[in-house]
Amino acid sequence: MIRTEKKYIGRSTLHTLLAMLLAVVLVSCGGEDKVGTENMISGPSSKTWVADEEMNAAGDEVEQVDKDQQGGMQFYSDGRFALGESGQLRTGTWSFDQAAKRLTLQFENENTTENFEVTKLTDDEMNLKVPDGSEMKLKAK
Repeated sequence: MIRTEKKYIGRSTLHTLLAMLLAVVLVSCGGEDKVGTENMISGPSSKTWVADEEMNAAGDEVEQVDKDQQGGMQFYSDGRFALGESGQLRTGTWSFDQAAKRLTLQFENENTTENFEVTKLTDDEMNLKVPDGSEMKLKAK
């Protein structure tokens, strides 16, 4: 009976260790969408981002404006931004809260602030989600 208990305890310990190892592997390998640092948004002085893909709240791809008319978003390391779209230029200031994964745009001469959840941020890609659930995937230009 003692021998049976030792085998059971040994197997139980082995299963526990294997389960813990599996959990560590899954956690370390999971989470493709990572959120980087503030300097990934602006680069050392400035960086331009253009829309690559847009999805509605249901996750369906939304048809984009012609690439030539699309414009882009230029982020400067001093906290300013310029947004060009449909022949118009809007400017203002931006801030990034890495802990909250939130990008905030305050438009100049407007009482308008836009908040985006940053779901992915690398040197080349930035995914922004708005409160209604729609998402824009941007590529660095």
